[in-house]
Amino acid sequence: MSKSLARIRNRLRMAGWDGIQSAIVVFGGAQRLRLLGRLDAHGRTLPKPARRIWPVSTGLTGFGCQQDSGRTPTGMHRIGAMIGADAPLGMVFKSRQATGEIVSPGVRREGDFITSRILWLEGLEPGHNQGPGLDSRERYIYIHGTPHAARLGTPASAGCVRMRDTHVARLFKKVGTGTLVYILPPEKPGR
Repeated sequence: MSKSLARIRNRLRMAGWDGIQSAIVVFGGAQRLRLLGRLDAHGRTLPKPARRIWPVSTGLTGFGCQQDSGRTPTGMHRIGAMIGADAPLGMVFKSRQATGEIVSPGVRREGDFITSRILWLEGLEPGHNQGPGLDSRERYIYIHGTPHAARLGTPASAGCVRMRDTHVARLFKKVGTGTLVYILPPEKPGR
């Protein structure tokens, strides 16, 4: 295990993670999401690690916690709500409600579509990602599906963490409300 991953696991443990249940880490520099832990939210053993790393897109304007910045918030979060468990893949959500519209992967229409599943994040760090003017939940920061799969692996969202519809549906089954989510910005050179 790399020193970096060891530090991440220690930080998650300080936030209450037991190393057995699931935890999510978003690596901003690599534009990847990794699921840690040995059991999912239902107590089932998770698959091999290679199947638990997925490409994502974070904020086009970078990382930060300020309201209306379009940036992806950093730091420790937890899943506060899970929406769309029975929705078909590609279902479009507006204000966390299914619209009935389904978009296919690779759709050419512009827009920050929220599709398939929503994992609504709550910041756990007062004054950083929790509280007035920077609260992740009040900013409506989600991990959610997108039909714009070609943009995954590069910053492209309005602040949320986007995933391929099939990937977010798989992730949704492996986590639960309260699962910790640690979002890391790209490392600065020389660190």
